[in-house]
Amino acid sequence: MNSLGIDKAPEDTRVVVAMSGGVDSSVVAAMLKEEGYDVIGITLQLYDHGMVLEKKGACCAGQDIYDASRVATDLDFPHYVLDYESRFREAVIDDFADSYMRGETPIPCVRCNQTVKFRDLLATAQDLDADVLATGHYVQRKLNADGKSELHRAFDDSKDQSYFLFATTQEQLDMLRFPLGGQPKSETRAFAEKMGLVVADKPDSQDICFVPDGNYAAIVSKMRPGALDPGDIVHIDGRVMGQHEGIINYTIGQRRGLGIGGTADPLYVVKLEPAAKQVIVGPKEALARNVIYVKEVNWLGDLKKNEPFEISVKLRSIMAPIAAELTLTQDGMAEIALVESHHGIAPGQAAVFYQGERVLGGGWIVGAERVA
Repeated sequence: MNSLGIDKAPEDTRVVVAMSGGVDSSVVAAMLKEEGYDVIGITLQLYDHGMVLEKKGACCAGQDIYDASRVATDLDFPHYVLDYESRFREAVIDDFADSYMRGETPIPCVRCNQTVKFRDLLATAQDLDADVLATGHYVQRKLNADGKSELHRAFDDSKDQSYFLFATTQEQLDMLRFPLGGQPKSETRAFAEKMGLVVADKPDSQDICFVPDGNYAAIVSKMRPGALDPGDIVHIDGRVMGQHEGIINYTIGQRRGLGIGGTADPLYVVKLEPAAKQVIVGPKEALARNVIYVKEVNWLGDLKKNEPFEISVKLRSIMAPIAAELTLTQDGMAEIALVESHHGIAPGQAAVFYQGERVLGGGWIVGAERVA
């Protein structure tokens, strides 16, 4: 059994590596090549990179494709660039714009992993007769006592990306490998320097890849006429507090930049009403929720439908998991009862379920309420 869990010699094991052009995926390719595996690098062109050439560090832009190609050339393994632009627009960018128009706060990176990167790229890897698909994600794949693949949080908690991979299916997990998940980021950088990779000092990408300047409202307004239609900012008691220039400029829990003043206590965005073009505001306590409803649940644990059981849950990528009770239903939905109320729960975000370090799955938040 080789280091990837395949009963073959490394040289007889074909590994497709998803290469974004960054240091993480480049190190994965270099590590596996050094171990003697039959490595093939694939980089996805996901959108017209001409629109982002002015900014470095955006995933899958022109510079990143070039960097991935340089790494493959230097290490002497095949590298292909696949045009997934139309798939990416349909599965990720269009969904991103539509979600904002519905008053939600989307996470396009999850949709990208769920569709283009894992579903479509895995199919391509299989077409190339690959044994596994390796990525540079900081997450761990472990086998349980029955030999079944499980998804676990990364060793380096500060780099853990399990929140963004909750939609990974069991079938996908069986073929995926995450060589960096069990080590700190510092080791990744050190290996890149040791191997002399051209990306060794390249900074990590911080932005949504197709919104390199962070101005997502500009992208949405170009794609969806009416996205910046004005409307009222309304207090939960019914008072009109001011006007806005598009609900896409607001998110649940937002305090700053509301454009209203003269109130004794700070106000927060409590709700967005896209049909009425209203931004509903109120005091912080109005944000408290302890029951959350999610849809499109992807489940990686032992199935327990209609039976409440204890979990921990993350409602945003940067928060620590909090205690909750989960009930799965028969229709891909779930209800989460939080032990303590939480503030700023936004539809469109993900709720990701954990049992210790193991990822049990997750779903998309469709609503939340305060139940006494």
